[in-house]
Amino acid sequence: MTDSATRGIHIVLHPVSDLARAKAVYAALLGVPPTADSSYYVGFEAEGQHIGLVPKGGPQEMTSPVAYWQVADIDAKLAEVTAAGATVKEPARDVGGGRLVATFSDPDGNVLGLVQDR
Repeated sequence: MTDSATRGIHIVLHPVSDLARAKAVYAALLGVPPTADSSYYVGFEAEGQHIGLVPKGGPQEMTSPVAYWQVADIDAKLAEVTAAGATVKEPARDVGGGRLVATFSDPDGNVLGLVQDR
C-alpha cells in the first residue's frame, strides 16, 4: 500500500434542514446517541463509521451527502485524483485535532471527500 492509498469510507456527512429532527431520526436508525452534539454539527459513531449531520450544508454549502475516504497522505491523493481528471473543490485543511479534510469533484460534478488523521 502506498502512502496515498485509500483505506475505505470513514465518514459520511449529510446536509440537513432541521438538525433536531434529523438527530432524532439518525439516533433511532443507528441505535446510538450522538458523540458530538452542537448547533453546527451532530456526529455519530456506529459500526466503525462516522455519520455527521451538517445544518443547511454548513460553510461548504453541501447539497447532498459526501463520503470521505480515509487516506494516509491527503496531498498525494489529491494530486493523484486531479491528475486523473478530478477538480479540487476544497483543498486540504485542518478541522481540529490534526484531522485534515479535502473535497473534490469527479468529472460528473459528484463531490467526494478525503480525510487524513495524524
